[in-house]
Amino acid sequence: MLKNKVNAGGPFARRPDNTAFKQQKLPAWSPSLTAQTVLPFFYLIGLLCVLMGIWLYLTVTATQEMKIDYTDIDNCSACYELRKDSRNSTKECQCTVHFTLTEGFKGDVFIYYGLINFHQNLRRYMDSRSDAQLVGRKSQLKTTQDTCAPFDKTSDNIPIAPCGAIANSIFNDSFEVFFHPAGGMEMAVSVSKTDLTWYTDKNVKFKNPGPTNETLSEIFSGTAQPIYWRKPVYMLDPYERSNNGFVNEDFIVWMREAAFPNFKKLYGRLNHTPEFSNGLPPGNYSIQISYNFPVQYFQGKKLVILSTVSWFGGHNMFLPIAYIVSGGIIIIAAMILTGFYFKVGKHNLDLED
Repeated sequence: MLKNKVNAGGPFARRPDNTAFKQQKLPAWSPSLTAQTVLPFFYLIGLLCVLMGIWLYLTVTATQEMKIDYTDIDNCSACYELRKDSRNSTKECQCTVHFTLTEGFKGDVFIYYGLINFHQNLRRYMDSRSDAQLVGRKSQLKTTQDTCAPFDKTSDNIPIAPCGAIANSIFNDSFEVFFHPAGGMEMAVSVSKTDLTWYTDKNVKFKNPGPTNETLSEIFSGTAQPIYWRKPVYMLDPYERSNNGFVNEDFIVWMREAAFPNFKKLYGRLNHTPEFSNGLPPGNYSIQISYNFPVQYFQGKKLVILSTVSWFGGHNMFLPIAYIVSGGIIIIAAMILTGFYFKVGKHNLDLED
């Protein structure tokens, strides 16, 4: 294609070349949006959203879930009153909650703890951590972190590891589940505390400081545990040595902040022992709780949640309802537009004029 060049020093020196591309003369397709083309699209999208919502709703209802609020029920009320006074924070308190499964939980069963009215998404709370420390940089282990203040050091100027408000407020209740078969002795339900975290969290974002030829107690010497912790970070799991330090799975799960004030976090998974190879059978159960985490300061509640999962995840109705409502709104809008079309468009009245 020939180009009309102009003199370099002329008044039109910066004018684009006379080509179809630079002069914006390329062929273009402009769809004609008429009622016959737009309304079927509206109905189709609305119908697809409703069908998707119904499918997800049926999938979610197929999962099983039981929530147990143990904040101040039964003998847990005594522990609730004990935790109102911060001076009793180091005192042990245990309680037991009983419940019944009318239907067995088949397949994989997950145990969660839930908190009500706990805002992990506050900006200052979310910023109160040291990612450089958590990723295993030993140079950052024994230096105070400004982002963690005032939970960066003790009154004796000893650096805290892990530092920050998130780590300091870790959920520290523990649960033991027991099954009470009719006419038999109670059986402990084995719960696994591994494989609870995302792969990237476990292997990338959280690492223990080196060198590997030292024990964790030697590596963390010269640091202090968070103010409200009962044990140092290298002794969080007395049964599994590899599950200590910054790679402790309970710690990693807590450090991933929740977006909403009411949330649940994974506590453990059912071990499929011979007695529970198919899940949790129907019957009577009890949960022995080590009651440590105070909730009265933020008017909150604590829950234990048992749940099965599907390919879609756990028991969560948000997305199915969102699809159904969105599809319904689209269909209603399409019906209104159809009414306008039959009332106005059929009489050759152009709405654009």
